[in-house]
Formats: sequence, structure tokens, C-alpha cells
Amino acid sequence: MTYCVALRVEAGLVMLSDTRTNAGLDNIGMFRKTFTYEKPDERAIALLCSGNLSITQEVKAKISRALKDSVENPEIETILNCASLHRAAHLVGEAMKTVRQEMRAGMAAGDVSLFANILVAGQRKGGKLRLYLVYSEGNFIEATADTPFFQIGEHKYGKPILDRMIKPTTSLSDAAKAVCVSMDSTLRSNLTVGMPLDLSIIPRDEYKFSLRRRIEAHDPEFSKISQAWGAALSHGFESLPSMID
Repeated sequence: MTYCVALRVEAGLVMLSDTRTNAGLDNIGMFRKTFTYEKPDERAIALLCSGNLSITQEVKAKISRALKDSVENPEIETILNCASLHRAAHLVGEAMKTVRQEMRAGMAAGDVSLFANILVAGQRKGGKLRLYLVYSEGNFIEATADTPFFQIGEHKYGKPILDRMIKPTTSLSDAAKAVCVSMDSTLRSNLTVGMPLDLSIIPRDEYKFSLRRRIEAHDPEFSKISQAWGAALSHGFESLPSMID
């Protein structure tokens, strides 16, 4: 399993994902779930993936092949030359639908889930910050001021902090802290989510990534956030009024 989270606030986009795909006593797989694409001074896009790994890897391969082929044939539409981020989400959805159709026949005999989700986050020059959640069927929804973040994978453990803290005016610094706390809560409660992590940030109207960072186990900054959050929770719990006279 996995956990990916992406926030869209007025200041920009913040994304964080883990890298674990399988969990067991002797079977742990590690694969990157965040993929970044950048056209300098024109657009920056991140894709965060969860679900069936063979499907999401093939979707990424189709997107990468289109980008490579467009170098010699600029008429090929890609996520880096399409008219809008909305259209980029369409391209990802179309690739998802195609891949699932191609794989369905071969996997029909086995009990294999074809479920997958992809988050599409980015901004192009002249456009607004956009965040989309693309479903297995290829359709998608967009984040709004009322719903400024999306989670995919093991989302329930890390949702409360986001519900309480994230609003459109949240700073990028606070948004980055919030996704780290959200991930820390998930790591502590679910063994199918694991380190290392990938943190990415796209500031508004810069059309580039200001941060693309791999967070390894025992990372000092992440450890400080985890320890401080644990201490804050303990202090808050101790200060609660008693329910028993």
C-alpha cells in the first residue's frame, strides 16, 4: 500500500509520498510514487501514484514516451505542451483508462485488483495552481478552496491534522509541516506505509519546483517534527479536563 498527499494553498502546492508497496515479515518493496516534470519558466507538474503498481508504472511509461517522442514531433500532445493543466489531467486519465483496458483481459483469470489513483498537481504560465485526483476509470475531480487537499492510499490516519490545519491562506512552510505530521501519523499506525519519503513544492507563479527532497529514515528535520508533534500531543492530552469527578 502507500500514502500520498497533495495540498493546494494560495502560496503554492505541497506534495508528499512514501515509497512502500508491500509489507510483511520478509516482503517489503520500495518504489518511488512521485514523478516530477518541468518546462523551465513555463510549467511544473507532479504526479503522485497509488494502487496497482503495474498500472501506474505503465501510465507513467506512456506519459514519458509521449514526452520523448514530442522532441522530434512537436505535434504530439503531452502534459508539458498541452493547453492547460485541466487538459493534462485528461491526458493522464486517458492513459489510465487505456492501460486498464489493456491489462483487464490478461488479469481477468486472477484475483487482481486494477484499482489505481493518480494525483496531478502543477501550474503553467498564465494559468492557476491546479490539483486533480484522477480515478481508475479515467475521470477526475479538482481541489477547491473548500477541499484544498487530496489523499490517496492509506489516508485515514493522516487526515485529522489536515482537516484542522489546512486552509487556503496556509503558508508553504506550514503546509510542509502539516504533510509531514500527516505522514508521521500514518507511518506510526500502518506498516504498509514506509520510508523513505519524497517531498515536492511548487510555489505559485514560479513554474518550477523550489524543493524536491528525498527524506530518508532518521532524517534530522523530519525526526524533530515527529518528536515535537508527539510531545505536543502528550502535553495537550494531559491538559484536558477530566470526565470523572
